[in-house]
Amino acid sequence: MSGFRTVMLLSALTALFMALGYTLGGSGGAVIALLVAAGMNLFTFWNADRIVLSMHNAREVDAHSAPEFYSLVQALSQRAGLPMPRVYVIDQDAPNAFATGRNPDNAAVAATTGLLNMLTRDEVAGVMAHELGHVKNRDTLIMTMVATIAGAISMLANFGLFFRGGGNEENGHSNMIATLLAVIVAPFAAMIVQMAISRTREYGADQAGAEISGNPRALASALAKISGRAELIPNPVAERNPAAAQLYIVPVHVSELFSTHPATEKRIAALEEIAQDMGQSGSPPPIAMPPQTSTRASALSPVAPPVAAPKPRRSALDPHGR
Repeated sequence: MSGFRTVMLLSALTALFMALGYTLGGSGGAVIALLVAAGMNLFTFWNADRIVLSMHNAREVDAHSAPEFYSLVQALSQRAGLPMPRVYVIDQDAPNAFATGRNPDNAAVAATTGLLNMLTRDEVAGVMAHELGHVKNRDTLIMTMVATIAGAISMLANFGLFFRGGGNEENGHSNMIATLLAVIVAPFAAMIVQMAISRTREYGADQAGAEISGNPRALASALAKISGRAELIPNPVAERNPAAAQLYIVPVHVSELFSTHPATEKRIAALEEIAQDMGQSGSPPPIAMPPQTSTRASALSPVAPPVAAPKPRRSALDPHGR
């Protein structure tokens, strides 16, 4: 049902785009709109991951620079039957995470330091399993397509008066009214459809994440912890680029109609149903992890005994205590 809804909504968005092109410029406008969309989709298909990661100033990490976090993603990827994605950390207080990339073979996952410092290891596992669920469901490609078409609709609407079809004096007035309606209504409708698609994909990623981690309650706990904080802590990237909000595991701003995500309470309730369907009456055991390369305490292993050091480390992700 989730996949069917996505196809229907994406078809509606495409139809809206073509209708706008036709309204503004007749058959010629529709052709121009199609060519513009094709060019934008082609560019973002190959460059979306680099654009998104550069936008967030994300830094890539590996088994040496972030052993616990990298090993966690590695274990979850193996469970999901996915190729190992590139792993990134974003130095930002706002707790959030996202996945990007055109397909599972070219995927990347990222988490902020605010999220890693706030959650337990099992909760981080739930969050990253959710992001791998997006990768497995190929949501990263779907949302790139959606964002591109919605952006093209907004662009055409901004230049609507230049693309509108001509007419004689008798029907010029009606053409102008149709153009104004298209310019005003189309971007708003595209935004609503884009948000509906994003909300649909979040439910699918929650279910996939619960199956990958085997711990739906840990993901529910993580959502409960970070949703409120993500709304309060400033997010400079989302403020500069509001379209980035659809990437995150929780929304930057909450509104039932205009949010890119379902209400957190509804997602938690759905995860609780999944836990019951999996026969989990209590908190399940933590995910089995590969051997740790380090015994130091971190946000991903909060119960590990601290390692004696001449001075406290500033970050659990920085083994050198810088």
